[in-house]
Parts: sequence; structure tokens; C-alpha cells
Amino acid sequence: MTLFIPVILGLVAGYFVNYVSDVLPFTRRFSQPSCPSCSTPFSWKEYLLLRACRSCGHKRSVRTYLVLLVMLVATVYLWIYPPIRIGFLLAYLLLVYLGVVFVIDLEHRLIMHPVSITGAILGLGIGTYAHGLVPTLLGGAFGFGSMLLLYYLGEVFTRFMSKRRGELVDEVALGFGDVNLCGVTGLLLGWPVILAGILFTIFAGGIGSILVIAFMLIRKRYNAFTPIPYAPFLVFSILFYLFR
Repeated sequence: MTLFIPVILGLVAGYFVNYVSDVLPFTRRFSQPSCPSCSTPFSWKEYLLLRACRSCGHKRSVRTYLVLLVMLVATVYLWIYPPIRIGFLLAYLLLVYLGVVFVIDLEHRLIMHPVSITGAILGLGIGTYAHGLVPTLLGGAFGFGSMLLLYYLGEVFTRFMSKRRGELVDEVALGFGDVNLCGVTGLLLGWPVILAGILFTIFAGGIGSILVIAFMLIRKRYNAFTPIPYAPFLVFSILFYLFR
């Protein structure tokens, strides 16, 4: 019976992350979900019961079930072992936010401004509670500023490669959404932990890039400018340093 509450909260979190990930990248607002194959709107009953589209028969994606499972397990874990510095409630709210960021960026390479603003508000509140106001603001400024520098360096590199190859390279190393999210990460981790957080992110991103390159080489489909979503690595950094 003691696990009844976190199980319910975990399911709520999973449904919310799925819902936001299903509608926000397409409509930019909270709207009625629809089939990704034929755009037929789901009734709320059909959506909550995870039914296939009544029009074309398209089944719910593997991601839908995976998110429900991960959010359920993570919520129960946080209930049993709440982070020392922020407790269960704040950790739960942050988990839901990070879930939305992770899924949307992984699927669309997109971090929308409303998501960034929500993260900034959440990060300021949680960071101040965990570290105090000044370390939170310093961490946010450093996180944003350091990623902004990398963003502009990436643009310079892209222009250089376009000129050298004699063709337009329209993929960028980092998007401005990544810059905003790094600022949110700085607010959450505070100063000076954001230093370790950025190093962790770069290291994890490097490993992820190597794995992607290896996978492409195995399939003989290597592309030097394949875009790799960066937000998941920032999410891993937050989880590693704050959820313990």
C-alpha cells in the first residue's frame, strides 16, 4: 500500500511526458493528441487506454510504453530513495520536466522556448532551495555563457567546412535550445558544480558520438555531419549530480 502513491504518480508522469511529446512539437500548445500516421484525433479515452488509431490502425509507438515504464520505475525509486538536497516532490517535478526535454530532443532535435522558460523557472526555484540564490545564479550564468561560446564556435566551424568543401553544410553542432538548456543545468547544479556538470556532459557526449559513428560504420552509412541531440547528455549530467 505504501507504493500505491508513487505508482500512481509514476503513471501520471509517464502519461504527461508522452502527451507533451506527442503534441507540443507539432502544435506548439497543449492540444488534443492525434495519430502520427493519419492525423486523426484520438478521443481522450482512446489515448489513455493506448489504443491504436481507429482510422488507420496505427499502433502506439514503443516510446509510449517505454516512457511509461521508465517514469514509473524512476518515481518509485525516488519515493524510496529521495535525493538528499531536494527531496521527493522537487525531484519528481524535475524528473517530469527532464523526461519531456529528453524525449522531444531525441525525436525532433528541438528544445522549444516555452520548455526553456519553464526549465529556467524550475531551475531557479530548485537551485535556490538546494544551493542558495547566489551559487544558483552564478551556475546559470556560467552554464549559459560557456555553451553560448561553444555555439558560436560551432557556427564558425560550420562556415569553415562549408567553404572548404565548396558546398553548404546546414547542420550545426549546437542549437540555441542547447544553450538555454545548459543555462537551466547551471541553475540546477549551481556554482561550482556546473563545472563538473559540463565536463560530464562533454565526456558523455563524446562517448555517445563514438557509438553513433561506430553504428554508422557498421551499417556502411557514415555521414560526417550527422546531427546528434545534445540535450540527453545534459539531462544525464543533472541526474548524476542532483539525484543522489
